[in-house]
Amino acid sequence: MNSRALSVVAMVSTVMAIARATEGQEGRTVADPPARPRTVWSGVFTTGQADRGGAVYARNCANCHGGGLEGADMSPALAGAAFMANWNDLTLGDLFERIRISMPADRPGTLSRQEQADVIAYVLRANQFPVGTTELPTETPALRALKFLTVQP
Repeated sequence: MNSRALSVVAMVSTVMAIARATEGQEGRTVADPPARPRTVWSGVFTTGQADRGGAVYARNCANCHGGGLEGADMSPALAGAAFMANWNDLTLGDLFERIRISMPADRPGTLSRQEQADVIAYVLRANQFPVGTTELPTETPALRALKFLTVQP
């Protein structure tokens, strides 16, 4: 192959590599920043959802975790520094699954998916995360896309 043919082959290879690297990114330009992951700081629950969660919490959780989410006996607090540190850098899906599998301690698995999401909204509001305009989802995969971060990014 002559040098001109080698140059054409190199150029085609480069164009193909760029096409593979940007596949599925239609509409994005090099200057577009990558999408920022959603976190508890993104306003991921509504006031109404947190209010419903407060009622579910009072009926099903307060007996063990305390009326003010302060914890009692062997049950951990669900508000404050210890709770925040315990869940930092995990996902709301992790918290949802913990509730689904083990809560309430005397009747695990008895809360509906909606009740679980509502309780999480109540806990998030109690920990002073911002309220948003859409409710927390009730499906674990969607909740796994929401990071629990103690410090706002």
